[in-house]
Amino acid sequence: MFPPNYPFAPPAIRMITPSGRFQPSTRLCLTISDFHPKSFNPAWEVSTILIGLMSFMNSEDLTQGSVNASEAERKAHAARSRWWNSSGGGKANAGQKGNIKAGDGGQKFREQWAELDLENRKWMEENNVDMATGIVRQIEEEKSCVSTAALRRPSGSQPVVGAVVDGGREGTSWIKKNRLLVAGAVIFTYVMIARLVGEGSQTGQ
Repeated sequence: MFPPNYPFAPPAIRMITPSGRFQPSTRLCLTISDFHPKSFNPAWEVSTILIGLMSFMNSEDLTQGSVNASEAERKAHAARSRWWNSSGGGKANAGQKGNIKAGDGGQKFREQWAELDLENRKWMEENNVDMATGIVRQIEEEKSCVSTAALRRPSGSQPVVGAVVDGGREGTSWIKKNRLLVAGAVIFTYVMIARLVGEGSQTGQ
């Protein structure tokens, strides 16, 4: 927020969107902000101020208005920034007019950045983001994971929980259904016979 006498006075810097690095709607104490008017250089252009802000955002230095958060928390905030800006954090007209901190349902963002707001809303619609929570909605599967051929019920009985059987193996023999068990039994029997034969031959000598 630039004062009328800029560049002879520094701007107030507030972040609108939660980032895990700065508190939203809180004046940041930086050498390039209005917290330190005597250290501000009138030769600094807007681009210089933004580069300084980006540099501080990528550091771990703490100052008034900054917060500590893990990398995972910061990534989570970044992923929800489109939603937060266009919804005011999911709040609708919860505070005074123009007060972003209290929540305005994204009204101020729409007024100032109408095209970006439309882009955000289109992105959220395409990505199935819930406008109330900012969370991606779970898409219901069109088909059940269990085919109707696999559903059986005992003759003359009512459908019950647990009446699902393997419909693809109807009519197959017990040996084919339990081939792993049969193979294990064969190997075990072979090993036992080999041991007995070995012990018998040693006893005969």
